[in-house]
Amino acid sequence: MARKKIIAGNWKMNMTPSQAVELINTLKPLVKNDDVDVLFCVPSIDIIPAMEAAKGTNIQIGAENMYFEEKGAYTGEISPDMLTDAGVKYVIIGHSERREYFAETDETVNKKVLKAFEHGITPIICCGETLTQREQGVTIDFIRQQIKIAFLNVTAAQAATAVIAYEPIWAIGTGKVATTEQAQEVCKAIRECIAEIYDEATAAAIRIQYGGSVSASSAPELFAQPDIDGGLVGGASLKPDFGQIVNYNK
Repeated sequence: MARKKIIAGNWKMNMTPSQAVELINTLKPLVKNDDVDVLFCVPSIDIIPAMEAAKGTNIQIGAENMYFEEKGAYTGEISPDMLTDAGVKYVIIGHSERREYFAETDETVNKKVLKAFEHGITPIICCGETLTQREQGVTIDFIRQQIKIAFLNVTAAQAATAVIAYEPIWAIGTGKVATTEQAQEVCKAIRECIAEIYDEATAAAIRIQYGGSVSASSAPELFAQPDIDGGLVGGASLKPDFGQIVNYNK
């Protein structure tokens, strides 16, 4: 069975609640495409108004982060129960910005992944290398390490439902896009790594996105690759252009 593409917008720290509603209303007619899963991952304060605005459409609302404890004295964090109660089915985990600015590690990513699965939330697990790592030829080694630690103690059944987002850090928000060949090479290596950890069936089921300055013009070629199952889209998800990315196949 062919894997269904998943195209997710990562809003990052953009859009007030009222702006979120306005943006969803603008994008609703533009992102209709039953061939793909369409997802907006929004700041936590926007989740509830975004859910309301997206009701009755093909747009699903996800979160940008989640803590690995159920509840407690963790000021400013958001728990898995808070997300599920709001209707959230997806959460981005381990984005490079979280790792860089908020001290997230492979180990905390793993804790969050396990907690997400425990609560029936699909994690979008981010991985990616810096420009130095690519120039030194350690990209695949580095990504394999990120993946292996992220999936520690995750069952094959859980892993098959996960989403992995490969985002070369040097291509995020820079306008630089990895070549289609570079993106496919790493996504293929990620799938091979999952096959090593689990088996071929799990590797064939898992969805792998490419992220990093995805645009309406680069999307068709990227998404046509055998191991790229959609995109995690930053800046372009805040504009009407997102409709063209979602409808890359039309």
